[in-house]
Amino acid sequence: EVQPLPADWWQVFGDAELTALVEQAMQANQTLAQAEASYRAAEAQWRGSRSDYFPSLDLSVSQSRSGGDNTPLSERSAASLNLSWAPDVWGRVRRQVESQKASLQGSAADLAAVRLSIQLSVAQSYIRLRVLDLQRQILEETMATYDRSARLTNNQYKAGIVSRGDVIQAETQRQSLRADMIDLQNQRALEENTIAVLLGKAPVEFSLPPKQSLPDLPALPEVLPSTLIAKRPDVAFAERQLAAANAEIGVAQAAWLPSFSISASQGVQAASFSALLDTPTMVWSVGPSLAQTLFDGGSRRAAVAVAQAQYQQRLSAYRQAVLEGIAEVENALASIQLLGDKAEQQDKLLDLAEENERIIVNRYEAGMINFLEVATAQNLTLSARRAKLSNTAERLQAALQLAAVIGGPWDSAMPVSQSVSEAQTATAR
Repeated sequence: EVQPLPADWWQVFGDAELTALVEQAMQANQTLAQAEASYRAAEAQWRGSRSDYFPSLDLSVSQSRSGGDNTPLSERSAASLNLSWAPDVWGRVRRQVESQKASLQGSAADLAAVRLSIQLSVAQSYIRLRVLDLQRQILEETMATYDRSARLTNNQYKAGIVSRGDVIQAETQRQSLRADMIDLQNQRALEENTIAVLLGKAPVEFSLPPKQSLPDLPALPEVLPSTLIAKRPDVAFAERQLAAANAEIGVAQAAWLPSFSISASQGVQAASFSALLDTPTMVWSVGPSLAQTLFDGGSRRAAVAVAQAQYQQRLSAYRQAVLEGIAEVENALASIQLLGDKAEQQDKLLDLAEENERIIVNRYEAGMINFLEVATAQNLTLSARRAKLSNTAERLQAALQLAAVIGGPWDSAMPVSQSVSEAQTATAR
């Protein structure tokens, strides 16, 4: 059985700087702050829905003065306490609370999904930035090789061994590499700015010094149980939204039933406000009431139809979330496996390219070939080195996706009414 990674799943990549950046994002990211506020609002709404279980007590104080042309002026003051309670005979309040509770759980799952998304975004941007640092190192090392080739070509040109065309070609090669280095510098600046925003900072307040190393590639399982998908925060959010929609159908259907309430009041009346304290008249009332809507022009029928349609909409959204989650995991698993196989081929290709370059340079120094073959061999080596780095970066990004799934599931105590297999079966229907 595959065990989830710790909640701080990014630590399996063995990079202290990455860990520090993720922790900063968890403290200051503004998107996360919005999600936390939304969760607090959902929690308050759930508490508010539970208040309908209990009676309400109101205090009212009033004073009125009346009179007319042939009627003497009269005053009337009153104060009363009113107690009312609507027992949840038909389960309307229970279904409303059930809906709000599901919405609260959905908001908690959404908060977990936002948190996981930010963690993943920070890690992805950090790896892309470090890949750019290594690409810059490759270009600088290649530039040193190009510089040696240019000096050799110049010396041979002065000795009359090669033509002016070889000198121009060598310089063109160097100039092209300089342009590539400027592009990398621009890409790095953009990636650095992305990380700054994720950390809740202005880009001018943040910088990361270059580093010529990548996070470790962790050992991750080659297969994952499908039930793990149901614990993903985005899937749990969709499932809780579905549960809330189901409860709303019950709320809409309860509107067809009569409403029952019990009320009681006690108060005092007097001819003036001051008399309320001296010689008031005590009044009271108590009794139940039953109300039933006889005709509403189809309003309740429409409300039920809306609730049922919203349920179907969220059912489809839940099924889609499950399918997308499965596809994302399968993509990551396939990428890790295939990119691992590709890495072996990239190593062999790089060895061949470097050996070919050494042979070609030796032949050029001996005056056996022109510089075009040297340039072609050097470009092949550069391409092989960059392809190997790109493959490593892709493996790391796939590992990030998978580690986030294993390490970032929604709380296992979270009730999930429909398993992945059930969702797939329902989708197949």
